[in-house]
Amino acid sequence: MHVVADRTTPDEELMRALYDEHAGPLLAFVLRLVAGDRHRAEDVVQETLVRAWRNADQLQRATGSIRPWLVTVARRIVIDGHRSRKARPQEVDPTPLETMPAADVIDRALRTMTISEALGDLSQAHRDALVETYFKERTVNEAAEVLRVPAGTVRSRVFYALRSLKLSLEERGVTE
Repeated sequence: MHVVADRTTPDEELMRALYDEHAGPLLAFVLRLVAGDRHRAEDVVQETLVRAWRNADQLQRATGSIRPWLVTVARRIVIDGHRSRKARPQEVDPTPLETMPAADVIDRALRTMTISEALGDLSQAHRDALVETYFKERTVNEAAEVLRVPAGTVRSRVFYALRSLKLSLEERGVTE
């Protein structure tokens, strides 16, 4: 035991003395501040004693007990911890968000369903003209060849089909 004492530094001796004299009462005080959370209280006491060790020069020159200084430091550590937890947004489990489709996917699906329903209101000839020109991106002449009608007829059908489609979509509440 005597050999161990010879190897200790003044800093280690100071920390042992601080711990022996103040750790128990300081832990009891901090436990009340942190609503009985023992792990958190032990962390606060440890941080308080580390800060005391860092300020050893000032504490050795002080007259009287250093316990009021330790209590003040511990209280400030608890307050700072509370404030930092309040400043951060509350963490949530991202799992439900990963399985939920993105808004643009839902919007696209709803828009597709609405347009499909509105296309169902058109006559077969008008629907075929729109499908060939807009959805298959064919020119009027190409669509005329596929549909086996004159190009002017395709233009006319597309014009009236778009007008009917616009009315049908407006009836469904689509304004854009």
